[in-house]
Amino acid sequence: MKNYTKLFLFFLFLSYAVIYPQNKELKNSPNFILDDINGRKIELIELLHKGPIVISFWATWCNPCLDELKEYKKIQTDLNNDNITFIAISIDDEKSIAKVKPYVKSNNFNFLTLFDPNKDVARKYSVQTVPYTFILDKSGQIVYNHMGFKKGDELKVKEKLIELIKP
Repeated sequence: MKNYTKLFLFFLFLSYAVIYPQNKELKNSPNFILDDINGRKIELIELLHKGPIVISFWATWCNPCLDELKEYKKIQTDLNNDNITFIAISIDDEKSIAKVKPYVKSNNFNFLTLFDPNKDVARKYSVQTVPYTFILDKSGQIVYNHMGFKKGDELKVKEKLIELIKP
């Protein structure tokens, strides 16, 4: 009986690792259509041709998310590359969604800011917590993902973007 329990736990752990990979492997990113802060419908596939895309799932009530977005603004300024698209996907629900646009405007974020109040897209990307960042190459492959944020995490994002925009 103990062997069956060990075998069950092994397969349970293995299935979790396959379903929720932290990084390392390339895979196609799920397409989505979401409203931006101006009410326009934005589809991911239409943005891919330009170059790399940074997708950050965040919320106004999440302090590490707010810190991360400020660091991404610095990266956006430092790299000054029109071929990189930064997308901030807010998972704020109906109680806090009204805070998104004022926050984005007051911080002068140039990101494409989208709303995912029902967390449908977050679920497609297996986002369990925010902040959660993905970098896609121009073919739509997820080449980097990271959960959480602490000072210094943005350096890996910047490094990956520099690698992707090299001629």
